[in-house]
Amino acid sequence: MRIDVDRERCVGSGACVHARPDLFDQSERDGRVVLLAAEPAGEVGPVTEVCPVAAISLVAD
Repeated sequence: MRIDVDRERCVGSGACVHARPDLFDQSERDGRVVLLAAEPAGEVGPVTEVCPVAAISLVAD
């Protein structure tokens, strides 16, 4: 499983960073999501559900 983010869709709410700071950060330049681990080890949980604009998706390998 791989995490994919759509930075163009991101509105910089920070919900992903709050929920999973080990996977996401926010750009200091524009506040949009920065993916820290596209292929994390272990369970990622409901990361797609925390984003208010559906900018996070899970892609099967």
